[in-house]
Amino acid sequence: MLDTNLKNQVREYLQLLEREVVILLSRGDDENSKKLSDFVEEIASLSDNLSVVEEDLKFKPSFKLTAEGVSGVSFAGIPLGHEFESFILALLQVGGRTPKIEQEQIQMIKSIEEELDFETIVSLSCHNCPEVVQALNIMAVLNPNITHTMVEGSFFKDYVEDKDVMSVPTTFLNGETFNIGKTSLDKILEKVIGDSSKKDLNIDKTLDMLIVGAGVAGATSAIYGARKGLDMAMVAKEYGGQVEDTSGIENITGMEYIEGPKYMESVRSHLNKYEVSMYDDVEALEIVEGSLLKLKTNRGEISAKSIIIATGARWKSMGVPGEEEFKNKGVAYCTHCDGPLFKDKKVAVIGGGNSGVEAAIELSSIAKEIILLQRSDKLKADSVLQEKLKEISNIRVLTNVDTKALKGDNTLKSIEYENRLNGEIIKEDIDGCFIQIGLVPNTEWINNVEKNKFGEILVDRFGATNIEGVYAAGDCTDVAFKQIVIAQGSGATASLGAYNYLMRL
Repeated sequence: MLDTNLKNQVREYLQLLEREVVILLSRGDDENSKKLSDFVEEIASLSDNLSVVEEDLKFKPSFKLTAEGVSGVSFAGIPLGHEFESFILALLQVGGRTPKIEQEQIQMIKSIEEELDFETIVSLSCHNCPEVVQALNIMAVLNPNITHTMVEGSFFKDYVEDKDVMSVPTTFLNGETFNIGKTSLDKILEKVIGDSSKKDLNIDKTLDMLIVGAGVAGATSAIYGARKGLDMAMVAKEYGGQVEDTSGIENITGMEYIEGPKYMESVRSHLNKYEVSMYDDVEALEIVEGSLLKLKTNRGEISAKSIIIATGARWKSMGVPGEEEFKNKGVAYCTHCDGPLFKDKKVAVIGGGNSGVEAAIELSSIAKEIILLQRSDKLKADSVLQEKLKEISNIRVLTNVDTKALKGDNTLKSIEYENRLNGEIIKEDIDGCFIQIGLVPNTEWINNVEKNKFGEILVDRFGATNIEGVYAAGDCTDVAFKQIVIAQGSGATASLGAYNYLMRL
């Protein structure tokens, strides 16, 4: 199941085990049980500190990692794809390696007294799932009152459908829905323990440069600022921005292909080289003008001589009845995360630009039937994508149609759209709907910078806004095209513009 190179890498990692780990294996006579059994046996053969014992567990097939005093981490399904790293980290942590989290987080986890049984349903193509799985695994390793099971959706389709799960990751706590979508260890602790887990930032000095946002524009701004020797920091709700939701990138010069999350991992490594201070789970609320600028956040105020706004953009909503009601219950935005949940089903994709056509193409190998709806009279995607679309038999393209409503009961069941040429209202049964109609800038929080009618921040050729000392970069600005390389360039421009401003103070 594992190639030779990967086996050798795993064998090296397993040398870090500090104690014996017993893998409790629960299996039946089905094909999936055989596959999981082969995987577990193959892993166990790579270290003398691993052994396998038969056990009857809740999920079959599944396995549990146990060691002295630790028995809370289980995997229902084969943790390959994006979850292979989660599995290896869990092995090492159960095997005695201390998780690489802050001491304060460790103390909070150990302080939890109630019994918490988590289950996280994932797909192996989901790049947002590992962060959730790894956070909950750490909690289960550090506290015997906590258990966590990763459930691979394709292995347990009936279970997933019974729970009406139509988006991953979906986490249940003691049988009740706990969280849907990407989240962090800090946010999990905040929900379990309360707001006491969220500390003030306590940045008690005036920074030369403060960057709001941690996508590619913000990261590039930070690297340029750090290379100038500025005293600086980055704050953001979460690291990575839209690139974290990008399955594949093929248009960065000199890089033929890379997945979005992997690319942002390399960006983080680059940032760490310059020891840029990063604070996540920070929500920007307001910029106060003055001789010194102040950023008000949900975790306190920060003073800075210059500020770069790089808050990016998010998927645009259609605003039709049913969209909010069925979000994560059939309405989705990320095809490579949630697409596998719609295997052999009928789905709609809204939007005929590059994102919409790419989504339809990606779903064509999973779903039974796809209808692609475009409001105008023709698709707007690049010609190379449109040519590829024509080769796929299970995609039906509808132009000159306007989505009117998404309907269902507990989950999405149908879509209603209008033929814009004759006004006819048509209803079709569907199981899912992926919305790909563009972006909205994340700028609602700031009202004292000039913006255009789309909410994009107006900047000059130096990245400067109408407020002295405040600059902006990336998809939150009125830059003509929203591309990774353009966001990087605007991040560099804003940082250099802010640096020149600082030199004149």
